[in-house]
Amino acid sequence: MSLTFLPWKFIICVLLVPTFLRVTDATSRRKWKQESGDTQEHDLGRSFKDNSNLLVKHIIDNSAQSAHLDHMDPSFHVFFTLDDLKVGKTTPFYISIKDPSSSPHLLSRSEATLIPFSSEQLPNVLESLSLSKDSPQAKAMEYTLRQCELESMKGETKFCATSLESMLDFAQTTFGLDTKFRVLTTNHLTKPTATLQNYTILEEPKEIVAKKMIGCHIMPYPYVVYYCHSQEGGNRLFEFLLGGKNGERVKAAGVCHVDTSQWDSDNVSFRVLNIEKGTSPVCHIFQADDMVWIPLAA
Repeated sequence: MSLTFLPWKFIICVLLVPTFLRVTDATSRRKWKQESGDTQEHDLGRSFKDNSNLLVKHIIDNSAQSAHLDHMDPSFHVFFTLDDLKVGKTTPFYISIKDPSSSPHLLSRSEATLIPFSSEQLPNVLESLSLSKDSPQAKAMEYTLRQCELESMKGETKFCATSLESMLDFAQTTFGLDTKFRVLTTNHLTKPTATLQNYTILEEPKEIVAKKMIGCHIMPYPYVVYYCHSQEGGNRLFEFLLGGKNGERVKAAGVCHVDTSQWDSDNVSFRVLNIEKGTSPVCHIFQADDMVWIPLAA
C-alpha cells in the first residue's frame, strides 16, 4: 500500500465509516437506521439519504430521470412561475424539514483535501468504505461526482465545494476579491409539520437586486458537498413570506432564471411547469439547507 493512500483512507475511516456502517442494503433505499446515540453521525446519514431523493430539482442537468413524471415525486414541487409571485397565490411547495442546529457542517479545507473527490478515485473510496459499486449510496456518490465534473453550460460558472474555505474562494472569484457578500436562505419561522403542502404568499414578494448571485445546493455524499453555480442571463432573486395550510410560516428565498435557452430540453422543470425551454422564466424555491450568495451593495 502506498504512503500517499494512507492519509485520506485514515480520515475517511474517522469521518465517514460510522455513517455507512449503520446502513444495510436492505434498508438504505428507504431510511438510514440509527444504531448509536451519536446525533451528528445520524444526521450525516440522514442528509445523504434525503438528498439522494432530491437530485433533479436542484441541478440543471441532463439527467434521464427528468423524462419520467407520470407519478410526480413530491420533491418536484419546487418550481413556479413569475405569475405565481402574488400576494394570496396558493401553490403546493416541497420544503425540506431541516434543523440547522443539528445539520452537518462542511469539512475544513485540511480535512477535505485529504479525501479524493473524483470519479477516477471513486472505486478506491468505495473499497475503503466496503460499499458495493451497485449500492444506492455508491450510485448517489457517482451521480454527484458526475455533476461536479460535467462541463458548464454556456454562461454558467460552477464549482463543487467540499469545504467552507473553498466555497468562500469561489464566491470571491465570482464577485471580486474585495467584494463583501452575504447569504440568503429559506428559513422555517415555526415548527414544520409536513414537507409538502399548500403555501400561500402572505406579503408582497421582495426582489433582491444583485448583478451576480451564486446558488449553492447540497448534494448526496457521505460528507457535505455543495454544488455552487452562477448563471448569466438576467436571474431575479426574491424573498417572500409563505403561510402553510397547516399553519406554518416560512421565509423563503427563490430565484427565477430568465434565460433557459441553454438548458436541456428534458429538464424536469419544463415538464412540471408545462413549458418549453427558452419560452418563459423558470423559478424555484431554495431548500432550507441551500444557500444563495449575493454581493453587498457598494
